[in-house]
Amino acid sequence: MGASIGIRTGAKVSGGHRVTDRWKQLAEAERKLEEKAAKRLLKLEKAQLKLARKRERIEHRQPRPEAEAQRRNRRRRRRASSERSRPRTTAKHRRHRTAKEEAYRQARKRASEKIGFLTHFIIYLSVLALILVSSGNLRATFIVSIAWGIGIVTHYFQTLVAPGLRDRMIEDEVGRSVAQGVTQERRAAQTRHERSLEDLSASIAHEIRNPVTAAKTLVQQMGEDPLSSENIDYASVALEELDRVERSISHLLRYARDEEISFEPFEMADVVEFSLDNYRDRIDVLGVEVEVQFDTRGPMQGDAERMRRVLLNLVGNALDAVEQGDTPVPRLQIMGGENLAGTEVWVRVRDNGPGIHPDVLDKVFNPFFTTKDKGTGLGLALSKKVVDAHGGSMSVESNSEAGTEFVLTFPKSAGETA
Repeated sequence: MGASIGIRTGAKVSGGHRVTDRWKQLAEAERKLEEKAAKRLLKLEKAQLKLARKRERIEHRQPRPEAEAQRRNRRRRRRASSERSRPRTTAKHRRHRTAKEEAYRQARKRASEKIGFLTHFIIYLSVLALILVSSGNLRATFIVSIAWGIGIVTHYFQTLVAPGLRDRMIEDEVGRSVAQGVTQERRAAQTRHERSLEDLSASIAHEIRNPVTAAKTLVQQMGEDPLSSENIDYASVALEELDRVERSISHLLRYARDEEISFEPFEMADVVEFSLDNYRDRIDVLGVEVEVQFDTRGPMQGDAERMRRVLLNLVGNALDAVEQGDTPVPRLQIMGGENLAGTEVWVRVRDNGPGIHPDVLDKVFNPFFTTKDKGTGLGLALSKKVVDAHGGSMSVESNSEAGTEFVLTFPKSAGETA
């Protein structure tokens, strides 16, 4: 009985060991599963972290509008720089080649075409000789020579004959066109010259005939009644008309004569001050507000005496305008200075008179054109001639609201320009 009990107890012990081992195996398997799950979870977290970092890098690289604009500008500048460094071979840049480079290019092109024709002709002869030697058939050789010879003749004409013929035809056509153009321009210039002479002659006749006719009429009236008390007034008016004729002839001679201009250094501000001093009494009588503004003294090279005549004429015209227009608050503004480069001197003479009518504004520099009752019409023409002789320019702007403004521009070294 004890033995049997021992056996059963041993069996129970042995079964308990098996259960323990089984539990150990299960625990080990569970531990391995947990480790494997932990590793997979760690890999997943790493992948998520890597994905998040990659997303951050992509978002960080996302260009902002300002950054993108700057990047495009940099790319554009690099592209422009690379294009400037490339050889200029476009049609636009070919126009900037020198005559020697263009002649060399044309000669190279002609030489290449001639070499191409010679190569073609040598191949032609070689093929004909090969056909004749290999076949011995003269008929076949003759047919091939005729058929291919048409191409040889065409190639010869295009390469050696056509360029010279084209150049001669172009030269003839250009010569005829230029001759026709020159003839038409000469005729147009001659027509303009004749028309200007006709206008000038009519103006001269008008300016001289009217005063002479008036003086003649007055003298005749004096002759009809020598003892009349009105003869003194008649004589005074006749003398005024004759003075007008003399003044017109004097201005005309000065306008027609090319007077020599002496170029010496002077300041434009001094010329303006001289002109205003000459009209000081008239300015005071008319109550004209005078404003003078000079950025610099306007040093330049020129004829100071003739420049004084120009400013005297412009200032006198401005005073006449405000007087004849009955301007309530007459003003005269003279400004001057130099351009930003310091190479030119400019003067502006502006008044607030009634202005010049647009229909006659482009005629103010014509000889004998005047809107004044007692004007000769040569003041502005003489002034413009003096300005042109100094290498300068003279323009006018006018309207009924702002008055009239004359603008004079001179190179500082007028002697060299003229």
